[in-house]
Amino acid sequence: LAQGIWALGNSNKQTEAHLQSRAAIMGKFIKAGRVVVMLQGRYAGKKAIVVKTFDDGSKARPFGHALVAGVDRAPLKVTRRMSKKKISKRTKVKPFVKYANFNHIMPTRYQVPSEIAPASMATDQQMDSADGRVEARKFVKSLLQEKFLAPPADKSGRPSKDVLYLRKKLRF
Repeated sequence: LAQGIWALGNSNKQTEAHLQSRAAIMGKFIKAGRVVVMLQGRYAGKKAIVVKTFDDGSKARPFGHALVAGVDRAPLKVTRRMSKKKISKRTKVKPFVKYANFNHIMPTRYQVPSEIAPASMATDQQMDSADGRVEARKFVKSLLQEKFLAPPADKSGRPSKDVLYLRKKLRF
């Protein structure tokens, strides 16, 4: 019996070591700039950009999480016939900024261009106070509206597919 318990204890240690080595080999793919889809909560089904990751967690949140900035209400379709007033109303974006557990976000293949600079969207200091969060949301709103109106060009000169994907509402 004692040998059986030792064997169980040993296999758990081996399994733990194996999982840690696999995590080291796999690498991290949720990095700043990655477009993700929120899976849980108020913003489920909404697209967001990872601003900063906390792989080992923090004191307040002892689990792997990320600071994300996303699109709560995406801009609507615009046609040539519409008036300037109607166009300005339809191109408005409602953003959100929040911390999300890694289990509650799904990474996509899209990565926003470096000129959008996800690290500048929001900081930890801003997220500590209500005023800071409002300020971060306003900055994200202005940045996203500007980039959605004139998407940055990719290598071939066409509008970036990543920004176009982020602009569209997720259909599910």
